[in-house]
Parts: sequence; C-alpha cells; structure tokens
Amino acid sequence: MKSLKSNDIQQKLEFVRYFNRYDNNKILHFNKTRLMNIINDLKKEDSLLKIRQQVFKIIDNFSSYKKDNLGLLNIVSNGDTIKLKESYIKNEFKQIIESKTTERALYYINRFKKAISEKRTNKINDINLNRWKEYENIITDSLWILKRRDSSGVHTSNYWGNFIPQIPNQIMKRFTKKGDWVLDTFAGCGTTLIEAQRLGRNSIGIELQSEIVNKANQFIQSEPNKYSVISEVINDNSLSVDYKKLIKKYNINSVQLLIMHPPYFDIIKFSDDPNDLSNASSLEDFLQMMEKVVEKALAVLDKGRYFALVIGDKYSKGEWMPLGFLTMERILKKGFSLKSIIVKNFEETLGKRNQKELWRYRALVGGFYIFKHEYIFLFKKR
Repeated sequence: MKSLKSNDIQQKLEFVRYFNRYDNNKILHFNKTRLMNIINDLKKEDSLLKIRQQVFKIIDNFSSYKKDNLGLLNIVSNGDTIKLKESYIKNEFKQIIESKTTERALYYINRFKKAISEKRTNKINDINLNRWKEYENIITDSLWILKRRDSSGVHTSNYWGNFIPQIPNQIMKRFTKKGDWVLDTFAGCGTTLIEAQRLGRNSIGIELQSEIVNKANQFIQSEPNKYSVISEVINDNSLSVDYKKLIKKYNINSVQLLIMHPPYFDIIKFSDDPNDLSNASSLEDFLQMMEKVVEKALAVLDKGRYFALVIGDKYSKGEWMPLGFLTMERILKKGFSLKSIIVKNFEETLGKRNQKELWRYRALVGGFYIFKHEYIFLFKKR
C-alpha cells in the first residue's frame, strides 16, 4: 500500500489556495468527453503524489478559460457537455487530494467517474443518486427552519392562510418527476401550481372561492412556463367534486402527488360558504370533512405515491387542540402509511403581524406557548 504524509507546508498552502477561492453556487459547463479522458488518465497514475499534482492542475485549468490548456471548458457544438456545481466538483477533488493512500484516492476517482457518466434515479423523482451531494438545496431533515417566505416572481403573501412556496417546492423535488401530475385540493392563490410550473410538473388545483380562483389563474399565467406544462385552478368544492371525471379533462387517469393545505379548522374564516372547512360546526365536523376530501382524492392517486398534508394546531378555551395529529389519525385509516412528520417554523402570520409583544404578554398571562410551528405529514398510498 502506497501512502504519502501531508506535512509539507508549501503543499498545505497550495491546498488552501485552491479550495478557498470558488463560488459554491456557480455552475460550470464542461466538455464531457474531455473530462472523462482526463479522469481515465488520472486513474493510471501509480502514486498519491502524482494524483495530487494532476488534480491541482485540473482544478487550475477550470478556474478560467485563459488557463484552460486541457480543453475542459471547450464546449463543443454537438452538445457533448456536462453541468456541475463548482462546489460539488471541488469537494470531489478535495476528497481525492485528502486521501491517505493511493488506493483510497483511486476509489474516489472511480466514484467520481461513475457519478458523471451514469445516471441513477428511482421511480418517484429526478434526483441522480450518483451525484446526490449536488442536491444541497433539498432538505432531508424533519425540522425545517425557513427564515423567510419566498416572494419571487408572482408569489404573494397578501392572502390569509397563504402557503409557503418552499413547502410544495421541496415536496415536489423529492416525490415527483418532470411531467408528473400534482393535485392540490385547497389551492388558494395557486402557490403549489406556481411552483409546479417552475419545476416542470403539471398541476390541478381546486378552490372554493371564485374570486380567489380568478386571482390564482392570473398569477399562474403571469409566471413563465418554460416546460409548457398544464397548470390550472378549478372553481369547485373539494368535498363533492368528481375527481376521476375532473382529471379526465386533462386526458389522465391518475395523479402522482397530492398536496393539501386546508384551513386549520376555524382559526381563519375564509368565506361564508358552509362547504368551507373553516365553517365546520365542530371539531368532529371538521375531521369528517377532511376525511371525505382525502377519501375522494385518494381514488386518483397512484399506488405507492405520496400525499403531503400541511396543517397546524389551534388553541381553544384554554386548551391546546392537537388538530394536526387528530387529522393524521383519521387519514391513516384511509389507506395510507405515515412516512414522516416534518415540523416547520414560522415567525409570524398575517393576523399576528406587528403584535409580537402583545402575544408574548398573553402567553405569560395565560400560561401557554405561542404557535411557532406547523406540521407537514407525509403519507404514502398503500
């Protein structure tokens, strides 16, 4: 086994210089054939020192077009290119350089070659598992700390009970592929559909209030549709609509993801319509209405696909009402298995904006804690 100790001061200085000057969010376009040839040449080196020296040369070449003597950035017209995040390729090369043995360095070289030459995905998303380190923006923890609401493009926060765009964005990246169909039964201003359109997913939304439907479709139509997907909010009642008939209008027989962000019982009254879940006469009535929506929508969801429910709890008559978990229990009886419970923070709501001190005083007086979270229950259809 050949090895080399990294105790040379000059080598360490070069190491720092190479790996502390890059933009981690930058996307680099490489000549794929040339990159593969260079990696194959790298595999032929017989010592750790030579491997390290060659890697430094490679990195120095892709730092600018002027230094690119290897032709790595020579993008040819036949489309033989590959896009890599600079942070990803930097970290892959860093592992090679930090290897303590030639054998370990060659292992990392072979792994990198496989990552850029082979694509490995599963049935429910487009994530290339051979390059999983690139997906730094996909959350895999069960605690989501989102500092602020995404307000890019046509997203608006001027609607009570509005959806945080990052939630459907994250869910769709994990549990759908481009071209899949997403159904949102409480569409509101179309947040899910806007994110679906951005990601290349087809989407259908159902919204009870006609004026909100008009706004939602205006927002969606104002958003660029670079993947030419279908995105439409329908004015109907999620409790009674014929879901199979609805989706047949789009020449499909099923959807691949369900997303629901219902009213949190009667915390916010969205309308005077008795079909509105925020007008449920009691907690039991609310839970039965939710059961009905879930049961009807379940019929059009593909087996083995996912359903994300976003819901919070409420405080009533001096007691915490675990609305999220009560709803979860009902859903589990409808043919789903529970995959995850995600807790997401929120700093303020439209109703509590500019009232932080007042709510803190009320909490101290009333002996309760202020709501700073909601749940994302992730179910899978059996």
